[in-house]
Amino acid sequence: MRWAVALLATVLLLAGIAGCGGSGAEPGAPKGATVVLDFEPNAVHSGIYAADAEDFYKEAGIDLHVQVPGESTDAPKLLAAGRTDFAILDITDLGIADENGLELVGLMPIVQTPLAAILARKDGPVKRPRDLDGHSVGVTGLPSDTAVVDSEVSADGGAPAGVDEVTIGFNAVASLAAGKVDAATGFWNAEAVEAERQGIPLRVFKVDEFGAPSYPELVLTTTRKELEEEPELVEGMVEATTRGYELTESQPQKALDDLLAANKSLERADQAAQLKVLLPALKPAPFDEAVLEEWSTWASAHELLPEPADVKSTFDLG
Repeated sequence: MRWAVALLATVLLLAGIAGCGGSGAEPGAPKGATVVLDFEPNAVHSGIYAADAEDFYKEAGIDLHVQVPGESTDAPKLLAAGRTDFAILDITDLGIADENGLELVGLMPIVQTPLAAILARKDGPVKRPRDLDGHSVGVTGLPSDTAVVDSEVSADGGAPAGVDEVTIGFNAVASLAAGKVDAATGFWNAEAVEAERQGIPLRVFKVDEFGAPSYPELVLTTTRKELEEEPELVEGMVEATTRGYELTESQPQKALDDLLAANKSLERADQAAQLKVLLPALKPAPFDEAVLEEWSTWASAHELLPEPADVKSTFDLG
């Protein structure tokens, strides 16, 4: 009997080997891939979590792992080193990576408009951006904040040199609530929503309403190498992610449920409020080359980029 058992085991082993590819994966099995987010999960990522929950990635042949960035995460370098397949990048970070020769390529917009804004209390002295001349504005300390302030104040006919920038870190809402500054830079989909929920009346000046073009703030990105060597993986990622944001647009509550199911620590009321204001900007659409050229010129003029980006090289325009 022992020889029969051994023979059966050998047959089963050989059958298992014959049924697998060289990598040990079943033929037709989804290909593993990772995407690194730009920030902790929130409503702006709802389309990604919806696509994952509804198996859009698996239907596109992808077993996707969504990675939340840590404090030390440098997504452009992770991409360039081949430690992740995709990342959600701020468009400026993508432009800087291009200037540094990292060979990254933007695949599709995640959000269609800038999220940056200047927030001012309604009961304060800043009625419009040019009023910041002679008043204080809280900034995080990032160069992008100064670019937003300069763009908005100058576009509104004010003098950026007269603005008193105060570094407050990422404490815009608390600083405004305490009256430490007259205004602060922040995101209209996050800090502005949080302030409203706390009962702090604000004026919100979006950067694309004062000087900046309506560029896509966040971009799904990969490497030039990945795009050329794994075209089916890249195409499937874009297709599935697009479907996820189409579902978000048509069934926002379903997408919200998927986001919250994957991230138990998020509060429904907070994310629902964010998603409500974000929905028009999450409408999936391809890149607009003319808008990207305008963004490149604007970013260079405000010293976010040393020189205008090569848009045709930095973005996959189809």
